[in-house]
Amino acid sequence: MGGGVLAADAIGNGARTVNTLRLAGIGLSVAIALGLASMDRTWAIDASDALTDPDQRAAYEKIINEVRCLVCQNQTIADSSAPLAADLRREIRTMVEEGNSETDIKVFLVERYGDFVLYRPRVRSWTLALWLAPFAFLIVGGLTLYRVVQRRRALPIDQDAPLAEE
Repeated sequence: MGGGVLAADAIGNGARTVNTLRLAGIGLSVAIALGLASMDRTWAIDASDALTDPDQRAAYEKIINEVRCLVCQNQTIADSSAPLAADLRREIRTMVEEGNSETDIKVFLVERYGDFVLYRPRVRSWTLALWLAPFAFLIVGGLTLYRVVQRRRALPIDQDAPLAEE
């Protein structure tokens, strides 16, 4: 009979453990919900108010999506949370609000940071290799493939060779 009392105690302890875990889960859910609700725009990449003029907003968005983050190097400044990207967004926003054209802003950025700052650098004598290299590699690869295929076609086919050794 003593074994039955121990089994009942174990079931009671298990139920208490389940209730404790349930309450902990509810508490964690409430904490996460409150944390998400309390987040404001300070966590956003660009926490400033949107530009009111739709043309300026469109120009701003276009430019920040074409400018490379110099810290991350594989992201636009629109996607980057680096401090330099935030500074560049702020500078571009100011220039757009002042009425500078997209070309003026890009010229300013290139003069300050070099052609690397633009995802699509202008075609110049020193960037010509960047623009032509993909086509050159495609042509060289095509010619190489052509020569390999021609050589393989010229090889004799041995009709008497066994296909597979058993």
